[in-house]
Amino acid sequence: MVPFCYHFGMSKQIAVRLSDDLVEFVDEIVDTGAERSRAAVVTRALERERRRALAERDARILARTGSDPELAGLAEHAAGLPHDLA
Repeated sequence: MVPFCYHFGMSKQIAVRLSDDLVEFVDEIVDTGAERSRAAVVTRALERERRRALAERDARILARTGSDPELAGLAEHAAGLPHDLA
């Protein structure tokens, strides 16, 4: 039987070098309770960067191929939604 902790994927520990001001910024986020750890701050930032990179890729594809008429109405609708629902 696979232990429960492995059901959500394993993580890998890595070491990174950050400037003093970035470490101070990360620590401030943790100290305010906005995140539980330095690793959580870095994970959130990398997930955001991954979403940004994917959106950039999608925008390049859209610029090259043109819009899909079937999805145009959906995109307009989604653009009008509050950001926490989109």
